[in-house]
Amino acid sequence: MHGLESAWLERMRTTRVVAYRLPDASFEPEDRFWVTRETVEPLALVELGDLLARHAEARIELRVAPALYPLWDSVVASTLDFSGIRLRNATLSA
Repeated sequence: MHGLESAWLERMRTTRVVAYRLPDASFEPEDRFWVTRETVEPLALVELGDLLARHAEARIELRVAPALYPLWDSVVASTLDFSGIRLRNATLSA
């Protein structure tokens, strides 16, 4: 499940986003991420297109809420594994 504040929905729909395809040889798991300590050159840049459509195609639930912190508090209190990337951009309340 991914969560998004409603104020960001239009930006998600209209912003150009690209993914870098990187060689995997020097990457290793660290915490919940894959990292490398070497400089790597991208193999390709992939235009991601419509992010809402990509969520649907990948069968990833996308929750759009007025504020993320009520949802975040529920996730943190649960037994689920989670990641809170970019929460510094979230509003404190709805």
